[in-house]
Amino acid sequence: MIRMLFRFFVILILFVSCKTYTISKESLTEQLSGVDKEKMNEVEVSNPLLFGNIRYSANNIQEIIVLDKEGNQFFLKNSPSLEMRVTQKNGKKNVLYFDTVVIEGEILKGSRSRFSQALTIEIPIVDILKIEIQDGRKNFKYKK
Repeated sequence: MIRMLFRFFVILILFVSCKTYTISKESLTEQLSGVDKEKMNEVEVSNPLLFGNIRYSANNIQEIIVLDKEGNQFFLKNSPSLEMRVTQKNGKKNVLYFDTVVIEGEILKGSRSRFSQALTIEIPIVDILKIEIQDGRKNFKYKK
């Protein structure tokens, strides 16, 4: 019983301790301006649910400059578990994996799933109200 309670508290602490950062759509657009969809990196990540690995195209951003809740600048290292939550002006929220995000013209594009690249979403930049980024702590790791 004690062991089960301990595990519960460890899991609870992990979920509560996920720091969420924000970034303006202008800053995101500027930082992603050098990403060319035609020159994205082909990456392979570990698949935490099944045997084998997952392959997909990822942007070449090494780190992203974000703001913490006090407004302090923070450099967040890009990783396959980094998630971006986009809130639109109409209240709709979408979660994308940051390493799949690109901006083409006035449209933000990114993948909602590691398992199906068909789940790509497109959001007009003018419709974006808020962007939050956090490490989802999922067990995705780049293979070297």
